[in-house]
Amino acid sequence: MVDSASLREAISRRGFLGNVYTALAAIGLADLLARESRAEPGASDWRPGTGRTHFPAKAGRVLQIFCPGAASHVDLWDYKPELEKRHGQPLPGEGHFVSFQGRNGNLMKSPWPFAPCGESGKPISSMLVHMAKHVDQIAFIHSMVSKTNTHGPGCIFMNTGHVQEGYPAAGAWVSYALGSANENLPAYVAIPDVRGEPPNGKANWSNGFLPAQYQAVVMAAHQPPRNLLPPSQISADEDRATRAFLEKLNERDRMRNAGDTELSARMAAYALAGRMQLSAPEAMDLDQEPRSVHRLYGTDDPNPLKAAYARNCLLARRLLERGVRYVNLYCASRASGVDGLLNWDAHKTLKADYERHIPIFDQPTAALLTDLKRTGLLEDTLVLWTTEFGRMPTHQAGSTGRDHNPDAFTCWMMGAGIKGGTSYGATDEFGRKSVENITTVWDFYATVLHLLGFDHTRLTWYYNGLERRLTDVHGHVIQEILA
Repeated sequence: MVDSASLREAISRRGFLGNVYTALAAIGLADLLARESRAEPGASDWRPGTGRTHFPAKAGRVLQIFCPGAASHVDLWDYKPELEKRHGQPLPGEGHFVSFQGRNGNLMKSPWPFAPCGESGKPISSMLVHMAKHVDQIAFIHSMVSKTNTHGPGCIFMNTGHVQEGYPAAGAWVSYALGSANENLPAYVAIPDVRGEPPNGKANWSNGFLPAQYQAVVMAAHQPPRNLLPPSQISADEDRATRAFLEKLNERDRMRNAGDTELSARMAAYALAGRMQLSAPEAMDLDQEPRSVHRLYGTDDPNPLKAAYARNCLLARRLLERGVRYVNLYCASRASGVDGLLNWDAHKTLKADYERHIPIFDQPTAALLTDLKRTGLLEDTLVLWTTEFGRMPTHQAGSTGRDHNPDAFTCWMMGAGIKGGTSYGATDEFGRKSVENITTVWDFYATVLHLLGFDHTRLTWYYNGLERRLTDVHGHVIQEILA
């Protein structure tokens, strides 16, 4: 029997805090033991950067195509017959809805009809003439949602799983997890559009809190890496001797500063730059490709923006086949003083804007997918098409464009491990909100990591007191789109 003095001590402030401390320690120990008991055989042996995975992978590399500016789902991929029928009528229940740039007008159908494509009969915009050939290999996710309606944070969120800057991009996580498949080329490459970087720029391919070696190297057909070739007055023997001496100095500094990841990353970057002196110019030499391939992509198109994007698409294929693990390919750039001029942000004149952007995107992208299939790369390459959020099904008041819509947009996947000709999730009858199998960015990347052979809850990096991960504390694998 407990006496009154012991009882008072147990429920006193000091006793309560002491018991809480003991209990939390026990909870922590129980969690560690539970994790160990759940681990798969050999899971504790896994080490990042070795090419090994948590379980057998379907994909070994990723191509992520990003269209900044919030490409409109209801004008590209998400067919809404009711939107056509009720064109010009108020949006039921939201006739006076105020979105990013203000009040919205009535419902506005797409300026172009949708057409059924492939054996699956999937309707997509009739403007996407070349992409129509690939719908039977694509899994569309029509129920995406975002946490923001602003382009910069939206792009960061779609690329990193976090709205704030300072977090690693998906490509950085994959680079950390898998390491390089070609020591003479980067594991992670970002290919910006000739029109400029996307909203929030380099934060879209940042290493965040991961060591600096995992950030993307920026390469593009119009923007080759600088300073790859040695000065003409330095002989090959002098160059080799200098690099050998530099490696000795670096090794000495590496031993003295074993915990300095920034220093190690800088040394690794310089070493990679040395090896890239031979490999990068060869990878970027598009003239090695036959004229038939150039015609397929449209690299000589009279539209200089389309030709530039086509050359970047061709470069993406050459990088992937040479062992680059993750390629970010951008089609369009950050916003300009004129909405919809440089990216897909069609606030004022959607028809004119998209009649400028869709032809730039359509043929080169479709050609890249065709080429990946032709070369056999698609068998173990996961292709992603992404944008930061969607557009409203209404027109913006006083314009013929659409405002931002974070409550509904479409992304898609294709290639290794994907069940083609499928559509997952759905928006409402107008495309205003995702209503069926609502999908987050975290679900999207949980699925990507799964196809790469990783449990997204176990691919972590300890930072600022927490085990951080690409999917934050969320995410589930979308089993319905897996082959």
